[in-house]
Amino acid sequence: MSELNTPYEASRARADWIGFTTIVRREFTRIIRIWGQTIVPSGVTATLYFVIFGSLIGARIGKIGGYDYMQYIAPGLIMMSVITNSYANVVASFFGARFGKHVEELLVSPLPNWLIVAGYVAGGVVRGLLVGLVVTVVALFFTHLHVNNAPLIVAAVLLTSIVFSLGGFINGVFAKNFDHVSWFPTFILTPLTYLGGVFYSISLLPSWAQMLSHANPVLYMVNGFRYGFLGVADVDVGLSFSIMAGFAVLLYGLAVWLMYKGIGIRE
Repeated sequence: MSELNTPYEASRARADWIGFTTIVRREFTRIIRIWGQTIVPSGVTATLYFVIFGSLIGARIGKIGGYDYMQYIAPGLIMMSVITNSYANVVASFFGARFGKHVEELLVSPLPNWLIVAGYVAGGVVRGLLVGLVVTVVALFFTHLHVNNAPLIVAAVLLTSIVFSLGGFINGVFAKNFDHVSWFPTFILTPLTYLGGVFYSISLLPSWAQMLSHANPVLYMVNGFRYGFLGVADVDVGLSFSIMAGFAVLLYGLAVWLMYKGIGIRE
């Protein structure tokens, strides 16, 4: 029986792989085609942050954790760009597919739902990494980036990009119009990011604010990434990676379940 199934399984695996790579290639082509909208703005924004916060304000703040302020915020700015772009890429792409009705082509295809979700998430990760690389290059013009643990840097940026790509996918499922697409990043994502230790150490906050900060998942992502560069963090690094991995598994399961149920798609 296994011998009879082997050719079918091999053919199905090839078809699934072709479908997955097609989604990823389409997402990559879209990112590169409109690079002036997808990549350049984050580089410009990061430059402004380094000039204003790093050069002007940072000189008055001094050192944090034994590092110059500009060097301290560099990992946070890189991670912030990865978060926003991973999220934005998937929510815009998937909601666009729903709005243009060509998501139905995916639904009638033999691709399993888990692979469709993985394809869109991979596209978000690609954009997040591309923009993160651009912001890293920008950072090198302003400060030196010390690397404490390269594997932790890679793990943190991949897990964070996956988490927010999945978040963008879920928002794209529930969004009814373009206002719903922009609502979450404006009122939820941006405050969480700015209050997630990108520009400061929570040790500078009063005790009640530190307690509230520990409820912010972005804090753990930023600090896990910062630890990979500088070797300093406001939270336990092991806990940071556990939270990132937990969110990735939870949101992936939710996204696949939403696809299986057809919520927001087959309505």
